Amino acid sequence: MRRHKITVIGAGNVGATTAHWCASMELGDIVLLDIPQAGDMPAGKALDLMQSSPIMGFDSTITGTSSYDDAADSDVIVITAGIPRKPGMSRDDLLTTNAKIVSSVSEEIKRTSPEAIVIVVSNPLDAMVQQCQQVTGFDHRRVIGQAGVLDTARYRTFIAMELGVSVEDVSALLMGGHGDTMVPMPSCTSVGGIPVTRLMAREKLDAIVDRARKGGAEIVGLLKTGSAYYAPAAACAQMAEAIVKDKKRVFPCAAYCDSEYGVGGYYVGVPVVLGASGVEKIVELDLDAQESEDFQNSVDAVKGLVANMNELMATL
Repeated sequence: MRRHKITVIGAGNVGATTAHWCASMELGDIVLLDIPQAGDMPAGKALDLMQSSPIMGFDSTITGTSSYDDAADSDVIVITAGIPRKPGMSRDDLLTTNAKIVSSVSEEIKRTSPEAIVIVVSNPLDAMVQQCQQVTGFDHRRVIGQAGVLDTARYRTFIAMELGVSVEDVSALLMGGHGDTMVPMPSCTSVGGIPVTRLMAREKLDAIVDRARKGGAEIVGLLKTGSAYYAPAAACAQMAEAIVKDKKRVFPCAAYCDSEYGVGGYYVGVPVVLGASGVEKIVELDLDAQESEDFQNSVDAVKGLVANMNELMATL
């Protein structure tokens, strides 16, 4: 039986760490790919990671390359390529540069792995996943944005820290665009089955939500010369696992919504069932008035971002 083939495009911190998680979880054979200008760096990281396998006890072949031909017929592709945020830089500042990078990458994916399921990580996320789908022409269900898994992980972490409980007992959901307009769902947040609103004041919960929204920027500010990569990479690996093992996990992901939630043809963060076909179902929730208003505001922000991207790309 053929092993699954997982390609990670972009061998920087997020990409290399995604390859690390996927290999250690034995999700399949891994290809770590970067631009030719990166020289032998992808090969060096891949070899180093491969040599850790006898020690850590995983059995995956890891290849580093700058050729998309080595990534041909991948089952899952994770796009981490793009410039990272720097202190003071918003996700929107990255729009033009990363849209061009994602477009180029997507053309190569279309050529070499036409049946792949693609997980997009590049920022600004909601626009980049839309651009990837537009360029590849893949079925919407096979192009997914990784944001909600990371955002909820941050949210869950901060709740666990505040309450002094295990993160394993915190279940949470955030919806909408990735970043400042994400929508908290207190009605879908619990600790050991106990609604979080019964365990902390709403003001404290609001502060935690705000910190989760700014979680990436907080890490950028602390690192000074880089951005988050452990948690984003772990989120990618968890999504890849759900796909290659057909686990039917319910995750918040940036998924294409048309009639769903009345979005009208854009990628936004919603709960989905993730399995071997990609997004197998979008879970539609009855939102209360405040949640509905906040979600619509977030969708409008995504629409504006995509419109800006399309306008910029049309001039190139």
